[in-house]
Amino acid sequence: MNSSLTPRLLVGTAAGLGTLLLAVGLHGLPYGGGATLAPTEVAIRVDQVGYLLGEAKQAYVMGPTSALAGARFKVVDAENKVVAAGRLGAVTGRWNAEYPSVRTVDLSALKTPGTYRLVLTGTASGRSPAFRVAEADELMTPLVRDNVRFLQAQRDGADVLPGALRHGPSHLADEDATVYAHPEYDEEGTELLGELTPTGDRVDVSGGWFDAGDFLKFTGTTSYSVAELLLAQRDLPGMAELSDEASHGLAWLDRMWDEDSETLYVQVGIGAGNDAVRTDHDVWRLPEADDRLDVSPGDPDYTIKHRPVFRAADPGEPVSPNLAGRVAAVFALAAQRAADTDPEAARAWLDKAATVYESADTDPDEPLLTAFPEAFYPEDSWQDDMEFAGAELALASRELGDDREGDWADDAAGWARAYLDSDVQGTLNVADVSALAHVDLATVLDGTRTNGVGAEELYEDLRRQLDDGVARAGHDPFRAGAVYDDFDAVPHTFGLVATARLYARATGDTDYAAFAGRQRGWALGANPWGTSFVIGAGEVYPHCPEHQLANLRGSLDGKGTILRGAVVNGPNAAEKLEELNGFPTMKKCTAAPPTGAWTDFDGKGARYVDDVGAWQTVEPALDFTTTALLAFALTAQGEGQ
Repeated sequence: MNSSLTPRLLVGTAAGLGTLLLAVGLHGLPYGGGATLAPTEVAIRVDQVGYLLGEAKQAYVMGPTSALAGARFKVVDAENKVVAAGRLGAVTGRWNAEYPSVRTVDLSALKTPGTYRLVLTGTASGRSPAFRVAEADELMTPLVRDNVRFLQAQRDGADVLPGALRHGPSHLADEDATVYAHPEYDEEGTELLGELTPTGDRVDVSGGWFDAGDFLKFTGTTSYSVAELLLAQRDLPGMAELSDEASHGLAWLDRMWDEDSETLYVQVGIGAGNDAVRTDHDVWRLPEADDRLDVSPGDPDYTIKHRPVFRAADPGEPVSPNLAGRVAAVFALAAQRAADTDPEAARAWLDKAATVYESADTDPDEPLLTAFPEAFYPEDSWQDDMEFAGAELALASRELGDDREGDWADDAAGWARAYLDSDVQGTLNVADVSALAHVDLATVLDGTRTNGVGAEELYEDLRRQLDDGVARAGHDPFRAGAVYDDFDAVPHTFGLVATARLYARATGDTDYAAFAGRQRGWALGANPWGTSFVIGAGEVYPHCPEHQLANLRGSLDGKGTILRGAVVNGPNAAEKLEELNGFPTMKKCTAAPPTGAWTDFDGKGARYVDDVGAWQTVEPALDFTTTALLAFALTAQGEGQ
């Protein structure tokens, strides 16, 4: 390759970062026969949290082709001293009509810890948000702590915590809640048919976390999130608040499983009703307001205060395997956590996990049961959940000297084989936990093979998941591995980051390290909209999440009292944003980017809006946040860069 065409980063010496190796000028070359044109303002996109020492570091610039053709860059430190300079990198593609050219900036040679900004010179002008270069634990651990703060704000019941977004004890009627038969919905799954039918049973389902910007509670999403917290604890065992929040979620899941009657409850509250049954999604209020309602049976608002509980199946009957598998995995992870410090409690968790595991209906009807209505959380795969359960049961039994380890290992391998042979393979998110299952099953198998599965097949599927993202990123100007004209772009992105980290740790193969860094960067600001999708992370982040507590009690300008650590959906298909939510009690909140409008940066069918009514883009959720938390916790260890 002709070195004169290779983009270069020219870095100051360690002895004097202000010293510049002047192999190229900082002011650009004459453009158009020696005449210097006025520079054009363009957009710079960086990972606003920062880059790890030793990792590949990439930023992006987008603007008119002519403006970028003669542009150069410099990097300045916190004192505005130039520490590096160079040429823009390759064109990665077109974004939209206003920004027809996207080019890379390679910052990989920045090796000195500090806070920096990227500044354009020559035929383009612009100045990036600040970003840091630091050790992995220094950058990532504070993000984990912020994610935990979001979970603390989501607490329901009597055991709420003081914090920036304080709310009182809420939904205390959940301590003695009525169980109802499965609700029936219309074909669209949006309207309840008739009324709810009580079964005559009552149960304590208090506590737990609000699922998202609403106040519903789901076993499926909570079990996914608790599993990720317990896995993150393996890397951050000394983080007390992480342990406490995992225990809080675990305690609620324990209430959702009635061991005496072998009944798993799937949901507390209802989000889609009718004129006779008003629901959580029909009102905008603080959570404790529900407890103050003066209602009687038959009132439309009765089910807002006295929230219905729905079970996964009749007592003692088989349970949808996605739910049974995931809850069993969580209880087995709890057994592992307690094995060294409280073996008696660990054995109790293991036995509980085994009972839930045995309750799984392994010839399930379709669609799988996730929530009511099912459209809230559609899911196609379940063999991955059963593999996850078998692997965690085997690991727990190994730690406790339980002789069932071999049986569970065989089971897990069989479910892995079934997943690998299925047509519903995905990547890590609330609907697919195969990445988590594969890594721990490979540990269980420890070089052996059973049911036609060994570590080789499991790691091959992890590569399949990552290669899907890599292939997609290769066609995207910002190298995004997730689809961002549909729901859950951000959690899918963090799922790829976590998977790459898990794969590198398990195999020693760091081929996906640069990809993982670019995905993390995309979610934290190096994307077309130039915003971090984690509230409080970076200079630009969502100010107006669709979240009742944040809207009614928090800041409306992104300063002060914010829902720190919450992860939002991110961009979505433009047609999905044709109508936003609105309630009489909702405080108006719309935030614009630092320059221009969000629509300036929309492209390729994707749109992003920072408005309290835009649940499609800025509603945070448990599963979004814990997927990011796991990715940050794994990255904090600095392995596989």
